[in-house]
Amino acid sequence: MTQAPAIPRELVEKALAKGWTSEAAVEETIQRALAKGFSLQQLGVALDMGLTPERAHQLLETAPLFKREPGDVFTETQHQYIDQLKKGRYSLEWLNDPRPNWGIHAAMRDPDRGLTLQDINKAYAGDPEDAPQHRVMAPRGSVVDPDVPDMGYTYNQKYQVWADNVVALYEEACARQWSATRDIPWDDLKPLPDDLERAQCQIATLLTEVEMIASDFPAKWLWQMNQHFHEVKMFLCTQAMDEARHLEVFRKRALANGGGLMRCLSGTENFLKTILHAPTYVQGSFLMHVLGEGLVLDIFRSGEFLAKNKTEKEIYRLCIQDEARHVSYGTMHLKYFLEHHPERDKAIAEMHALAEVAELGIPGFLTNPFIIEPLAVLMGDGVKGIDKGMEAIRMVWVRMREEYLNRCAIAGIDRRDVTKVPAQAPF
Repeated sequence: MTQAPAIPRELVEKALAKGWTSEAAVEETIQRALAKGFSLQQLGVALDMGLTPERAHQLLETAPLFKREPGDVFTETQHQYIDQLKKGRYSLEWLNDPRPNWGIHAAMRDPDRGLTLQDINKAYAGDPEDAPQHRVMAPRGSVVDPDVPDMGYTYNQKYQVWADNVVALYEEACARQWSATRDIPWDDLKPLPDDLERAQCQIATLLTEVEMIASDFPAKWLWQMNQHFHEVKMFLCTQAMDEARHLEVFRKRALANGGGLMRCLSGTENFLKTILHAPTYVQGSFLMHVLGEGLVLDIFRSGEFLAKNKTEKEIYRLCIQDEARHVSYGTMHLKYFLEHHPERDKAIAEMHALAEVAELGIPGFLTNPFIIEPLAVLMGDGVKGIDKGMEAIRMVWVRMREEYLNRCAIAGIDRRDVTKVPAQAPF
């Protein structure tokens, strides 16, 4: 009789550190796994990847399907199918699956625009359910095996991720992609006076620093969202691409005209860290889309207005269209979240509490000399006109505040009477 191999202590401790409840349960599960043909090394890798007791039970229930003879790469079931293929016999089970929507054709509402997600959803796939049954990667509307594995998604409620405009925003994002290499008229970038070049490079450095957070943030949450809401995930993928391009174009602008990358400050980094480490998706989305990207969108608009050449004007113009999509999704996502939350009053109160803290960062952002002074120099057409430029900064302050409050009101949290952002610039 073959003696069962000893279970390494470090394997048991690793399982306990991952949340397994007791040593006895760990040892029993490992012994079952070894009996099914799994190795200790495979179990260690599985635990490193977050193997839960529930998932381990599922795997062990189906483990006989994966047992192979030494040196054999095929399972017993696969061998049976191979034998049938050798005899010219085919399963063709996929031809007999019930398809209640078979024969329905998606009609393009606008042939010039092409076949859109809206066309497909209207004809066949339909809108996503509020709470899908499965947590799988199978496309919405497909036939799913009864023993399909659970992907472990944590965002399985529509209200947690959805926005009523997300499908249209995805189509727009795909149609309006651009290249920071080919679509910017870099030949029109001419030498600027030193103060204007330094001002433009400081702003370009800031934007190079902050833009990639809107790629990192959705990447953190994408894999936790149920595939049932594929439109949201697809849109966030376009946002990640947009922001990679923004980083690229502003870094190029800082380095392409005889200037260079300038100063990055700890205050900015702390705000970016707050976004990236937000405990929930909706909180991070509010911080990034509604608050942060809303402020950046206003900088883009100012940048286009202040551009000293066609190169800068086109950079800011193209970035505006991208950033406006992100802000629009975030605002409408928050609106959908609050309108469909099962405890709406509680959710609104929590968002007010978050906004009250987050708004304290806006005055700091708008009294940062590495932000407002370069903008003032650009607005005043040089250091000599910085006083005139500061008058414009005061108007920008009012506009940024108003647009932020308008976004909050649209989303369903009216901050106008309680906001921490001063109505006027303090200088």
